[in-house]
Amino acid sequence: MPTLKPAARTRRKPAAAAEAARASLTPERWVQAATELLVDHGIDSVRVDVLARALGVTRGSFYWHFRDREDLLRGVLHAWRNRATEQVTARFEQRHVPARELVRDLSSLPFRGQSAERAARVELAIRAWARRDEMARQAVDEADATRLAYIAQVFSALGFSIAEARQRAFVLYGYEIAESLLRQQGSAAQKSERRALVERLLLTPA
Repeated sequence: MPTLKPAARTRRKPAAAAEAARASLTPERWVQAATELLVDHGIDSVRVDVLARALGVTRGSFYWHFRDREDLLRGVLHAWRNRATEQVTARFEQRHVPARELVRDLSSLPFRGQSAERAARVELAIRAWARRDEMARQAVDEADATRLAYIAQVFSALGFSIAEARQRAFVLYGYEIAESLLRQQGSAAQKSERRALVERLLLTPA
């Protein structure tokens, strides 16, 4: 009988290790890993088996948190929307600064160091995904609409009519996306000059 005890302990170790792996890998960690794969290799590479190998766990660990791959992809889109739209908007709203300063802050988003560069890479990957997937396209459309509505409110606070506020919001948003995606175009001085021009044009009544 004593010889059975070590065997019993040995059998329990893998189970305990698997349980520990499931506990340490939160849904957010899976979403983060999936986002990294999406950015580096595209949506076709975001597969359960690839993620499990990258994270050093079994496929079964994935199903501890998600029903299926689509459930994970919904999580990726939700995390992106929360980080790139809701949190950014909330930070601006909490500052309570004049609308003119908000316009300048919004125009500066593409130039905020490594965080801006990382955000641009994620944004580009998700937009590429949205060109071939309805769920991703809907998420992008909703994000664009939310961002444009917020920027339009800023211009409305400056006294522009609703129609003109929307038009100026579209120009500013288009400028932000262009600067994010065309990061290598122009020197730092040229980027600063472009930004100053956009701000001057958008803040000047027609």
